[in-house]
Amino acid sequence: MVENYPGFPEPISGYEVIDKMVQQAQNFGVEIQNREVTGICIPDGADYKSISMSDGSLSALAIIVATGAEHRRLGIPGEDRFWGNGISCCATCDGRFYENKNVVVVGGGDTAVKEAIFLTKFVSKLTLVHRRDRLRATKILQDRIMAKTDKVEFAWETVVSEIMGDAKVEAVRLKSLKDGKYTILECDGVFVFVGFIPNTGFLKGFVNMDERGYVITDENMATSVPGIFACGDARKKLLRQIVTACGEGATAAYAAEMYIEELKGTAYESR
Repeated sequence: MVENYPGFPEPISGYEVIDKMVQQAQNFGVEIQNREVTGICIPDGADYKSISMSDGSLSALAIIVATGAEHRRLGIPGEDRFWGNGISCCATCDGRFYENKNVVVVGGGDTAVKEAIFLTKFVSKLTLVHRRDRLRATKILQDRIMAKTDKVEFAWETVVSEIMGDAKVEAVRLKSLKDGKYTILECDGVFVFVGFIPNTGFLKGFVNMDERGYVITDENMATSVPGIFACGDARKKLLRQIVTACGEGATAAYAAEMYIEELKGTAYESR
């Protein structure tokens, strides 16, 4: 549920926000293609950029990268086997499957705590596993989850080292970071919220990025390559929210327009 987007006094689901944005864009004639981009290049001497895809290519004078980020995984035994089948990164998507069951939530930031609070509507017991001795979430979220004493327990300074089960998730193996001891905690599902990885692999070596793969831009959303702009969660920045992504998207679109107009003016003057 989105609670911090201007203009919505009551919480609104992320899916509803997306649907409304898509409809609005299509009303203005935007063409949407669901295709995977594998790379971008600039042919020698060309002004246009070539976008390689799994099933073809496109050419454009300017490109705005708004590919967002995906949930980071734990990289432990059992994770690949049960991902999407007992392991989730979306409580609003899968929470109802765990009604009256026991679940584990991994993480301690805003997302982990918000999703954990949502899960308490359905589950019998929730254990929040965090590698530190305190939450990193904002104070208001900490207060909310600390009030859920009837359903929530905390495993402080602890990590999940393995997800166990035969046909389905049955337990997790926990490791204490204080004494190194292992314990087994029975559960029916695991929700993982340990950060994000930007979806920018196709840009590696093409534009400047930081050590985590976030695209570096200036205040106009311009990257190190002229005509390539970036906005939203794919970009290196302080705050990742819908409202900041929208503002950056508007800036990137305007900057891309100005870039194209400048190219056209240069081409006209050279004739």
